Amino acid sequence: MKKILLPAVIIGVTIIILVRLFYLQIIDDTYIKKSENNALKIVYEYPERGYVFDRNGKLLIANQPSYDIMVIPREVKDIDTLALCNMLDVSLEDFNTKLEKAKKYSPRLPSIFLPQLNKAEYAAFQEKIRHFNGFYIQKRSLRDYQVTAGANLFGYIRQVNEQNIKNNPYYRSGDLIGVQGIEQQYEDVLRGSKGVKYIQRDRFNREIGSFKDGIYDTLAVKGSDITLTIDSELQAYGELLMQNKRGGIVAIEPKTGEILALINAPSYDPGLLVGRERSKNYTKLYNDSLAKPLYNRVLSGEYSPGSPFKILTALIGLQEGVINEHTTFSCNRGFFYGQGAWMGCHDSGTFKLKHALAISCNTYPSQTYRRIIEKYKTPSEGIDKWHDHLASFGLGQFLGYDLPEGRKGHIPDSEYYNRWYPNKRWKSTTTISNAIGQGEVIVTPMQLANIMAAVANRGYYYTPHIIKNIENHDIDKKFVTKQTTTIEPKYFEPIIQGMNDVFKFGTGRSVQVEELEMCGKTGTVENFTRINGKRYQLADHSVFVAFAPKEDPQIAIAVFIENGSWGSRWAAPITSLMIQKYLLPEIVRPDLEKRMLEGSLQNEYDKVVQLQQIYEKPVE
Repeated sequence: MKKILLPAVIIGVTIIILVRLFYLQIIDDTYIKKSENNALKIVYEYPERGYVFDRNGKLLIANQPSYDIMVIPREVKDIDTLALCNMLDVSLEDFNTKLEKAKKYSPRLPSIFLPQLNKAEYAAFQEKIRHFNGFYIQKRSLRDYQVTAGANLFGYIRQVNEQNIKNNPYYRSGDLIGVQGIEQQYEDVLRGSKGVKYIQRDRFNREIGSFKDGIYDTLAVKGSDITLTIDSELQAYGELLMQNKRGGIVAIEPKTGEILALINAPSYDPGLLVGRERSKNYTKLYNDSLAKPLYNRVLSGEYSPGSPFKILTALIGLQEGVINEHTTFSCNRGFFYGQGAWMGCHDSGTFKLKHALAISCNTYPSQTYRRIIEKYKTPSEGIDKWHDHLASFGLGQFLGYDLPEGRKGHIPDSEYYNRWYPNKRWKSTTTISNAIGQGEVIVTPMQLANIMAAVANRGYYYTPHIIKNIENHDIDKKFVTKQTTTIEPKYFEPIIQGMNDVFKFGTGRSVQVEELEMCGKTGTVENFTRINGKRYQLADHSVFVAFAPKEDPQIAIAVFIENGSWGSRWAAPITSLMIQKYLLPEIVRPDLEKRMLEGSLQNEYDKVVQLQQIYEKPVE
């Protein structure tokens, strides 16, 4: 038995080894296709990125050819280094640095040596490339912008870094990837798929043809085209109006949640981040710590909302049954709400709800807020109910829009105040500034625009989004799913009438348009800065929110102007002009347009710099 067992084991093991070798060498060729195999040269073909169109079919972003000089360090032998440096206008020191960097990545894999040659540089190098072993040209495509507006929402493309390569095996050194905006959000569909060719080499490193007759080769697949919800003319007009100002504009189609315009100011020409000058231009934009052109104020800017928040206070008051449209409150330039505590106001008289909204009385929403909180047994219960109503409008949370950045703002609840007041000795008057959009309430301009969409729809909204269509793909179902607020539709009617009165006789009467029934609300937001720990008050922020037409609304909009003083001064005219641009054949208030186009707030921004220069002291 032992005599038979040993030979049987040897024969069995031998058969297993032979079968495995047959499988690896004849059937499974994946090992030989690995990029560091000496017998193969792998050549990649890079696809065009998908084109980008606006909602009306206008081409916004196309592509242009680009040529990178690639290097495989271990193949760099017997070349005239000086001649190559002269041809490419590269110093010998730079040559050695670039080559050393490529070796660190991989001696056998290709790395970018010199990116983005123009056609003339490409032609000159292509003519003499045979003299420079280890170097070859890789064709790619760069973005070709057809418009100068929209940089903040487009994003840009750049070379992948080590972290990108580590996180995703699709990318290799020299590949391009979308960063910020839609380029990042829709990278997977825009980039397409690389084509691959496997070329067999002999022992002298000479190319002898396709590996396995090309059965493993693949063709590049162009990225999918996408259509945005953006109206490019409205976008460009908004950026024009925001010249020499800082802030943001968001316009949404209420019925769908489609973003019609998303403007950050100041902005920049997206073409600055294309080509050999991209790095230098990006550094300049990034280092502008005053204007912050790369900062997305619409999505990441967190501000007190000011008086537009009074709309929500009134809606919650109606829903909670603590007021109705006929409820009146008296105001005498404000009111006392505690021992020596005074809430100021610019109005005087006894007002009903609609009138109070139109003239932006502070007393009315403050008294309403007190009733909301005090309706419940404890302030904690009241504030949590108030918080839940606001959460149903998307406040205090990320809205779920399809752009890869943003902040969620802040809506305080009982847990928040219990941390600040451990003995729980707080009440409605402790937090009364919340009533008028000050206090601890923080929102983004995007959230303000979404509130307007929900009001325009009488109680529901769709998640704001910037994608309208993706070639050969479906868009996310959440963008067509209705989000319902906790406020019953009937309570929106008196609020909407009060907002309409804002234009008829209220704080927005100076920007009214006879051709349109608009509904809106002004806002003036206190603005402070800290320098060396001391608090300084600056010019107020100017805010305006609106939708139009009153019946069957087509556009909801929020405009936020930093240091713009009262809401009717800057934000209201810009809001009116944006609505005119979108809904009317032409601008019918050229007086407003002239003032906004010629107006500048640079003096206000310079004051901040002057304050810093005067009061900032170096830390010893």
